[in-house]
Amino acid sequence: MNPASPLPDRMYAMVLEHPLRPLLGQWRPLPQPGPGQVLIRVGACGVCRTDLHIADGELPPHKLPLIPGHEIAGTIVMAGDAATSLRIGQRVGVPWLGHSCGRCDFCRRHRENLCDQGKFTGYDLDGGYAQYAVADADYCIPLPDQYDDLHAAPLLCAGLIGFRAYSMMQADAVRIGIYGFGAAAHIIAQVARHDGREVFAFTRDGDRRSQDFARSLGAAWAGDASQAPPAGIDAALIFAPAGALVPTALGHVRKGGDVICAGIHMSDIPSFPYSLLWGERQLRSVANLTRADGTAFFRFAAAHPIDARAVPFALSRANEALDALRRGAFDGAAVLVPD
Repeated sequence: MNPASPLPDRMYAMVLEHPLRPLLGQWRPLPQPGPGQVLIRVGACGVCRTDLHIADGELPPHKLPLIPGHEIAGTIVMAGDAATSLRIGQRVGVPWLGHSCGRCDFCRRHRENLCDQGKFTGYDLDGGYAQYAVADADYCIPLPDQYDDLHAAPLLCAGLIGFRAYSMMQADAVRIGIYGFGAAAHIIAQVARHDGREVFAFTRDGDRRSQDFARSLGAAWAGDASQAPPAGIDAALIFAPAGALVPTALGHVRKGGDVICAGIHMSDIPSFPYSLLWGERQLRSVANLTRADGTAFFRFAAAHPIDARAVPFALSRANEALDALRRGAFDGAAVLVPD
């Protein structure tokens, strides 16, 4: 399908050529959408901790050189053959899950997030640290009009993965603990408050700034992760990549409660006594997301305003954004905006 207006021949992108080295700004030929794909003019791309794990070599590279970024919000400017589910000019988001085989046992059971042939945006597929990105039309998510690209971008992973973790809790959980109050946590704290739940926020020890931020978003209590909360919690969501938090959270969760590890990477979990798990506590992990998660979350977001605290960086400052995330230098979510 022809574009609605003339497009440039080239695009600017921030490219990872080797882990543990800075991303490089490069001019590249404009990618062309193949069958079932669309070309998106990137309006904004969130900077996720998974991007940091890839750049820092904590996740083994699947593709090099690589354009990172899997929280893409933008506008479709060209469509390939058979990409009929979307239209040119439509605003869409591109999340972490970029493709699945559709044939395996997991896909047939609507668990495409576990597909062994899955491909992930900004990891197996070039992502959104660029002026344009190509994506599979069937894995794009239409964006609600009330969120501009800057504020929609963090919802596409921090929001979606957080929402999947949140949805794994038992329905009768009243008081939830959130460990690591970053991009995902600040969104899910708002979801929990919309649902009438009480939120306890656990941050790095001594991080008073993030604790104040959590309270500003409705947390009933905020304190150090090493600190015991004022009351037991029904569920714990761990967004920080620190395995040592697992036994800590188990020790704070009441009998019958859940501890859910929501990251793709975590340091080793230390051994802990069975007594922490006993009492029908459950320990679970979150792997990726499904398209159904996207539909459910953005339906919720359209009906319940979520204040994604975007911290904008120019695309060419992607290395600065990653370093700021590495240092915990801001609250909310870093977002790259094409220069």
